[in-house]
Amino acid sequence: MRLPNSSANLAAMPQTFSPEQYLNSAAWPFAEARRVIAHMEAKAKAGKKDKGYILFETGYGPSGLPHIGTFGEVFRTTMVRQAFERLMPGVKTRLFAFSDDMDGLRKVPENLPNKELLKAHLNKPLTQVPDPFGQYPSFAHHNNAMLRRFLDDFGFAYEFLSSTEQYKSGIFNTALLRALEVHKEICDIIVPTLGQERAATYSPFLPVDAESGHVLQVPVIATDVKKGTITYRRTDGKEIETPVTDGHCKLQWKPDWAMRWYALDVDYEMSGKDLIDSVQLGSRICTTLGGTPPVNLTYEHFVDEQGAKISKSKGNGLTIEEWLTYAPAESLSLYMYRTPTRQKKLYRTLIPTVVEEYATLLDDFPTQTPEEQLDNPAFHIHNGTVPANPLPFPYPMLLNLVSVTAAEKPEVVWNYLMRYRPDLSPQNAPQLATLIEGAIRYYADTIKPTQNHRAPATAQERATLDEIAAFLKTLQGGEDAELIQTEFYEIGKRQFSKEKLRDYFKFLYQTLLGFENGPRLGTFTTVYGHKEMLELVTRAQSRT
Repeated sequence: MRLPNSSANLAAMPQTFSPEQYLNSAAWPFAEARRVIAHMEAKAKAGKKDKGYILFETGYGPSGLPHIGTFGEVFRTTMVRQAFERLMPGVKTRLFAFSDDMDGLRKVPENLPNKELLKAHLNKPLTQVPDPFGQYPSFAHHNNAMLRRFLDDFGFAYEFLSSTEQYKSGIFNTALLRALEVHKEICDIIVPTLGQERAATYSPFLPVDAESGHVLQVPVIATDVKKGTITYRRTDGKEIETPVTDGHCKLQWKPDWAMRWYALDVDYEMSGKDLIDSVQLGSRICTTLGGTPPVNLTYEHFVDEQGAKISKSKGNGLTIEEWLTYAPAESLSLYMYRTPTRQKKLYRTLIPTVVEEYATLLDDFPTQTPEEQLDNPAFHIHNGTVPANPLPFPYPMLLNLVSVTAAEKPEVVWNYLMRYRPDLSPQNAPQLATLIEGAIRYYADTIKPTQNHRAPATAQERATLDEIAAFLKTLQGGEDAELIQTEFYEIGKRQFSKEKLRDYFKFLYQTLLGFENGPRLGTFTTVYGHKEMLELVTRAQSRT
């Protein structure tokens, strides 16, 4: 089950800012939008034809299941598009989500069923490879559908384009014939970057063989600009002439990328750090074709917990579905927003921290200056209409409550929460209800397998538990959370000293909750109950 958008149906706070405040904002989407404006002005000055809109593009290769990095590229590009629309409200924009689904399947991804089925169709265009899940006309159709479902669930405004459809419909024909005209110039750009063996037979055109259906990487022995054809030599020695138009050929991916920029007149596209050289080569090819290369942002890749780059063929790292199983969609958006040019690890245990950070951003927004609000990620996540924080309890608090109760059903957690806030219920706090469900799943999948309550190891620790138990016995219920928290601090100062309070709380979390970090114990005691808290202490005292 997925957690829905937690801010849905909430009263939000639309904000009004001046053009100067947008223009001077230090937030990275506005900085990128200003680069797009400069690009637009330079094209106009150079006499380039105005197509009537600014085109943002994202690219996706459906050779494997879409992963979280793919989502991140669309999300971040959308942030730049929104910022541009605020800076240039009279200019129309479009966002193309482009799928390179005419590429040949070169290897079978590790994280798929029916590998033998896929292996039998290696080198065919992805739209001609059977769906290993048996749900769609092809493997590409399956992956494209997954991507579109993710983008639709997040409410992105985009237009989906299929490489196969663009090639076969003839939309790229003019650009392909232009690439044929400058065939030698493109080769001169690419060949110096290749090894000796591949350089000897390189051509930007990959013929789609009529007999095998394969996208061939074979020598092109002749080109005919007037006829619009290439002649290639198959591995069996047979020479075949074929048009470069209407899907009979596709371009190798670097020229293909550049051709797309030229054919569609793309104004903005971001890409990963590993494609810096490809962007430079593509920009040269796009210029050779007669186009203007788009503005590019180079972002860092996400890596898994071991530091390996997340790969759609390996299936490592965290998936979009997994994140949304445990936490609201906006928390994922926040993680995507943060510092796109800095490498970040992406794994399950960071989710609670990100959820809590998102809630803090919502809480801070109303009291911030306009400049601070424009720099607040919540402004960009919600496109300027920032909701009030819908979560009356911190996510880490919910996780700790689930952990100590070993809750498997939401009713258990609600029983405790409604003691503290009897005005709340699953009916009038639906965002909290879904977050509780996510916390239960997160506990079962992540915390429970590693939860370990340790016994008090020293006389000092046993004396500390004795004093805490004595304090809890004095409580009647209904005491202020801050009063209880203050007493926890005083006990720590007496037993551990003021300088070692960090060690004190770590000891309490390890013995009472079973992990090294935890909630504010004053608030937790009021929610969980002082009698129940005393039982935790008593159990800890009995451990040896």
